[in-house]
Amino acid sequence: MIEFAFASAASLAAAVRERHVRSRDLLEMYLARVEELNPEINAVVDLQPEKARAQADAADAAIARDERAGPLHGVPMTVKEAFDVEGLATTWGSPAHRGNIAMSTAESVRRLERAGAIVFGKTNNPLMLADWQSFNQVYGTTSNPWNHEYTPGGSSGGSAAALAAGLTGFEWGSDIGGSLRVPAHFCGIYAHKPTWGIVPPDGHGLAPAPPTDISVVGPMGRGAEDLEIGLRATAGAFGPASRGWKLELPGCAKRDLSEFRVALMDNAAPAEVDGEIREALGRLAAFLRGKGASVDETARPAFDLEEVARDTTLLVRGATSAKLPAEEFQSSWRLRNERAATDDSYAVRYARGIAAFHREWLQAHQRRFQRLLAWEQFFVRFDLLLCPPASTAAFHHDHSLPREARTALVNGQARPQVEQVFWTGFAGSTHMPATVAPLDRTSAGLPIGVQIVGPLHGDLTCLRFARLLEREYRGFEAPPHLRPH
Repeated sequence: MIEFAFASAASLAAAVRERHVRSRDLLEMYLARVEELNPEINAVVDLQPEKARAQADAADAAIARDERAGPLHGVPMTVKEAFDVEGLATTWGSPAHRGNIAMSTAESVRRLERAGAIVFGKTNNPLMLADWQSFNQVYGTTSNPWNHEYTPGGSSGGSAAALAAGLTGFEWGSDIGGSLRVPAHFCGIYAHKPTWGIVPPDGHGLAPAPPTDISVVGPMGRGAEDLEIGLRATAGAFGPASRGWKLELPGCAKRDLSEFRVALMDNAAPAEVDGEIREALGRLAAFLRGKGASVDETARPAFDLEEVARDTTLLVRGATSAKLPAEEFQSSWRLRNERAATDDSYAVRYARGIAAFHREWLQAHQRRFQRLLAWEQFFVRFDLLLCPPASTAAFHHDHSLPREARTALVNGQARPQVEQVFWTGFAGSTHMPATVAPLDRTSAGLPIGVQIVGPLHGDLTCLRFARLLEREYRGFEAPPHLRPH
């Protein structure tokens, strides 16, 4: 069974459909791996094995009856703890919500179940999903399967770690400031941040609420095809909105890397990129040129990058401020009023975002709209933009506070970790889709990913490019000490 542990969800579903393996056997394999390996990694934090066993048996019985199977039929999967799953706790890592047992299941997770997936557990995330590490007082710290001294990222860190360690067949996470993309980059897996608004977020929260600006929910897997399967199974209107609109994402007609026109951006003043990341992107550029693709390493969208960095902080923090405890909001309010208008430190940017006046948010929103127009002009010339998901590979665990004081080494110099949010906000703050695919490894053996950014609603183009890279350049690789022999 070990040969299935690191297979893609698409491969697992095909094996079940073709009767090469039973869904129940896959489930028991993953449960056994969780029991054996999870104590050190701490990726999977809750289980519902008996319910999953009944569902797996039902999936196998359906195959025996030759019933038509969905694209994820019989695939055991886990989901990020932040999603409601009926009967399991949704805490967002907060001790105050330990007793919050979900009475229903998040809409996107229900859609995955309708596609045949079997949810057998939940994976760890940081307190209130507000970190690029995954630790909290409820479940503890999740470690990177490649090296336990390093973080797997956040906030979908447990999700990425579980996939990289072969503890689950498929995963479902969320992203507002890189929470899908950074863990994928740190753990060497695939993730897709959909265009904002196309996948319903209902059931991803601690209470019913309207969609949060920038925040999306989306797929994570060990193969690029897994992402497309997950997106197609979940995207589309929900509830009252379904009376008025229907989603039709444009397809991608390109079948070969030679057909793509790509821009590559490997560095930026607001968030300097480490040399090993840039070298890996350079090798990719050379490979793409060798395949006949058009690659431009100087083209950039026509907007100010420092403005992107400032507005990303304001827009993301503004989007999450309603969920903060009153005392944290008041603390930010005091700080923004105490500091001079010329103070542009991250702590003050953070406070201004949380305690922004509506006029300030509207001004940032207007600048965002102007950047979106610039992106649209950019994507007349190019199909995609390739860039790093972050300035560095995974960094060491660091739970010190305040968060903005934490640093990571970039080209041998200590730089604030928080400045790296520029790379995820570069596309995310304007609501555009972005896929992260495995690219390379550092000299220390840690994964490196590439972020594939497409135009608004260009999700399938991002995913097609990722699938071609997987086929012709590099795909998922399990950590060497966990690989089957």
